[in-house]
Amino acid sequence: MSEQDKKLLIKVKNSDTLAFKKLFSDYHDTLFRFVIYKTRDSDLAEDITQETFLRVWKSREKIIPEKSFFSLIARISTNLCYDHFRHLEVRNRHKDQIPDFAKSHYDNPESMTDLEDLQEKIQKLVNNELPEKCRNIFILSRIEEKTNTEIAEILSLSIRTVENQIYRALKILKKNLKNYL
Repeated sequence: MSEQDKKLLIKVKNSDTLAFKKLFSDYHDTLFRFVIYKTRDSDLAEDITQETFLRVWKSREKIIPEKSFFSLIARISTNLCYDHFRHLEVRNRHKDQIPDFAKSHYDNPESMTDLEDLQEKIQKLVNNELPEKCRNIFILSRIEEKTNTEIAEILSLSIRTVENQIYRALKILKKNLKNYL
């Protein structure tokens, strides 16, 4: 290690930004080539190179001026590369479990129209095909989200009757919506 680097490291340790800029300009290209060899991706290599220098600056008080600066930044950048590839490996292993928030049924106008058609069809079926008692129980259950016990109390019915009426409503809806299922 050169005497000049040692002096620069002492200054950097004491928060001298000009000394840090000098080290940055002296070592940036070398570190970038070192990282690109590991990553084979110039954008990623640039990001890791920048992050390496950022970490050096943030932990400048711990710098040991007698030790090789390139060894320090090589170790930091190597660890950042390992972290990146470990992260990619975990992502790839679990990619099927990661929800894709970027995609939405709102992005597809056709699916929105289909959904609106289905909702309209269900509403018509509930209003026109279900017997009154069955319709009231179904609405309390599925729209107002009441429990079977609550419905039984509200309508003064047995829980078994409520269950049978919900089953009956679902059977009628499934029969009439078989093209959508």
